[in-house]
Amino acid sequence: MVVWGLAAVAAVFVVAIGLGDLRSTGLPVPKGGDSQRAGRLIADRMPQLGEEQAVLAFSSQRLRGGDAAYDRAMVAAAQAAARVRGAGQVLALPQVPGQDPHHAYLLVALKGDTAARLGGLPVLREAVHQAVATASEGRVTVAVTGQTPLAEELVTSDLRDVRVVEAVTVPVALMLLVYGLGSVGAALLVLFTAGLGVLVSAGMVAGLGLMMPVDTPALVVAMTMGFGLGLDYALLILIRYRQARAEGLGPQTAAEQATATAGRAVLWCAGAVVVTGAALLTVPVELLRTVAVAAGLATVVAAGVATTLLPLLLPRLDRLLSAGRVRRPGDAREIWERWARHLMRRPWPYLGSAAVLLVLAALPMAGMRLGVDVDRASLTGSEVGAGLAQTERDGLANVTLLALPHAAGQDPVDTTDLITALADDPRITTAVALDNGRDLTVVAVADRIPVDSPAAGQLLDDERRLGQSTLTQGQKILAGGGSAALTDLQRAMRSALTQVAILVLAGAFLLMLVVFRSLVLPVKAIAMNLLATGAACGLLSWFTGHTVNVLVPLMALTLVFGLSLDYEVFLVHRITEHYRAGASCQEAVVRGLSSTAQPITLAATTMSVVFAGLLVTGRQELRQVGFLVAVAVLLDATVIRLLVVPALMRLLGHRNWWLPSPLARLWPPLPVLHTTPQVPGQVPGPNKAADSYTTTAWSHSEERPS
Repeated sequence: MVVWGLAAVAAVFVVAIGLGDLRSTGLPVPKGGDSQRAGRLIADRMPQLGEEQAVLAFSSQRLRGGDAAYDRAMVAAAQAAARVRGAGQVLALPQVPGQDPHHAYLLVALKGDTAARLGGLPVLREAVHQAVATASEGRVTVAVTGQTPLAEELVTSDLRDVRVVEAVTVPVALMLLVYGLGSVGAALLVLFTAGLGVLVSAGMVAGLGLMMPVDTPALVVAMTMGFGLGLDYALLILIRYRQARAEGLGPQTAAEQATATAGRAVLWCAGAVVVTGAALLTVPVELLRTVAVAAGLATVVAAGVATTLLPLLLPRLDRLLSAGRVRRPGDAREIWERWARHLMRRPWPYLGSAAVLLVLAALPMAGMRLGVDVDRASLTGSEVGAGLAQTERDGLANVTLLALPHAAGQDPVDTTDLITALADDPRITTAVALDNGRDLTVVAVADRIPVDSPAAGQLLDDERRLGQSTLTQGQKILAGGGSAALTDLQRAMRSALTQVAILVLAGAFLLMLVVFRSLVLPVKAIAMNLLATGAACGLLSWFTGHTVNVLVPLMALTLVFGLSLDYEVFLVHRITEHYRAGASCQEAVVRGLSSTAQPITLAATTMSVVFAGLLVTGRQELRQVGFLVAVAVLLDATVIRLLVVPALMRLLGHRNWWLPSPLARLWPPLPVLHTTPQVPGQVPGPNKAADSYTTTAWSHSEERPS
């Protein structure tokens, strides 16, 4: 308890200090992609163009571009921007057809890495605002927009969303816990355990932010996962503790039994989430890597609090668990047992119906389109959002830089035909060529296509083809800018999907093989999780109109898959306990399902509520992740765990635990649970006879013959 108390105090200080240092890692540009190489080449050989180009969007209600006061404001802004540390060349963009005459634009080069650009942005914004206001006497306004301003605004939006999600989910989760557990005291203990885990994991993420760039979505995902898993794990142990107390065990013995059984399952559950989430570390996108690290930390902390602190608190707070009782806990167990026995008698009809339901839910996935979105809803009312909307209306939605390297000492690349061809494209508003006088020519192309539009990638491909047909044969062309980065991102995510899927499936299979010592159970678990994940993705495709953020499928394969394994481990682990303690397969399934159905359904409901809270956030990918996880968990805990898995295990019988002899010899002798003797003086609870198979003491023995 002392250790967790100190960790909580430290987390409070770290969060207070480090939360403000959380920042975006910038546009999720894949490492080694074409756009990143273009950016580095331009930054090295034409440093005045910087690593990125921000846009100064000027506007006036009365003045027009070319008016004396308007021109003074633009000159003053250009001079102010040039004096800011980290700013490079300032270029004026010419008027384009269809542009509002009250609008004008400057491009400002931003130098340095993501952290440097984010750090210098407030200074740049303050400098140009003051210069424009003074020079125009308040008649001209300016908005700073671009990739880095967009990232900065999303950080602010994310931190605001965290508070909104907490305000929505915590009260709802508390009400569900009070109803599910039957008392306010038990619900508050579970909520306290989960909240402590969230605090500690948030402190760890904020601490990472002091040492390295940590994207704010990593904090949102970490806190959401930490809260949901903290509730899950605490519920599993608390309900197992209550069952032991109902059997007549004393508080301390019941806590030890809950730790030895449910606590063991919790550790395996956490391991499943960590193993599947770790696959994101192989993806060359910093955003996903930080999400993987943050989610892993939150999972480890949630499991640690549930398996170490909660067992210490349960005996000490035993009397308080019934405080504020609203109904008798455990009343539903007999109902679940009747359902389990009914299912065992008729497995095929339920199995077929569940399969049809899941397949129908997965069908919309066939029409799923992967894309990106700059989350304009999150930008509503902000300067960045206003500037972005203005540039898109005026036909300056995106600026692409085509880097054309040439040998040192040679003449600049002849881009006359290329610029002419670009000017003939109605999607393009302007194109200009620049050269560093040594070894690099750059063509800056402004177009009307928003960077997150599906048409942006097609335009980029067309620009490359025009370059290949109009420039000297063999001329290297590298494209940089917003649309180039997002196009690279989509292609990288599609190629990474197969790799991540293989890692997740292999990791899950090996973990399940170790947990259950069976070849059949891991294959079944993977098939069931794929079915639930596919159904959730299909419903997500329907929910979004078939357009899904390109990052979401990877999260579905890792985070959602890991969370689904949680319930698989807990249910099958309990069934396996009974089977290896002497029960027949059918009886083991009945006992395991009836004893875990309540905690699994309650845990899944609270987990779904927690992730559904992400639907109130501004970020499109967070809303989609929230919907996906909430639906996947509900499907998994109801259709999969209450129907499909028990029915399949009933049909497979003893073959569930089949393991070839060569593999069996790789493990030490199998630990078998023995029935816990009744403590003298303890009176068995009402369920003692029904639960006499519940065991806690481990010894080593060979698996009993099937």
